Amino acid sequence: MQPPYGKEQIHREKLNPHYVAGFIDGEGCFSVSIGKHKTLKRGYEVRPEFEIELRKDDQEVLERIVVTIGVGRIYDCSYERYGWFPHAKYKITSIWEMKEYLFPFLDQYPLQAKKAKSYKFFREIVLMLCDKQHLSDEGFEKIFQLRTELRMLGKKARTYGSREGAGKPLAPWRETASK
Repeated sequence: MQPPYGKEQIHREKLNPHYVAGFIDGEGCFSVSIGKHKTLKRGYEVRPEFEIELRKDDQEVLERIVVTIGVGRIYDCSYERYGWFPHAKYKITSIWEMKEYLFPFLDQYPLQAKKAKSYKFFREIVLMLCDKQHLSDEGFEKIFQLRTELRMLGKKARTYGSREGAGKPLAPWRETASK
């Protein structure tokens, strides 16, 4: 398995930016996870991530997307245990790289499909993190609400939408914050 690599190691031609925007509309994923973190004051960490995953034999497209947007890394994904073909994943996890590269790109070449709405929520969350709004209770709560909206747009919306009704609370930090 090869370690992740970025634009420094890629020597490919850029793609038409409109093609990249359309590709993101179809294959891109904007996600925000909130997970426990022992060393943070609140005890929870907000982790936004943008990614595109394809079969390994289409990796050149991902490499050209990295060069076109100007940031991100490519990871090898092995799914041997499932009997699947190997995959490659393009990811941006740095909020600062999203703010400096991804957002200006997507603002200049707007998404056209329903993913544009997901991008709007995702962008707002990341910019709130950049402004450190997640450190206040109000900001953290707003990020949580925006993330819920983002999740309801995704293909797993029924799963996420029914968790609270199934006795699995979506916001465990609310319980610990009141103690």
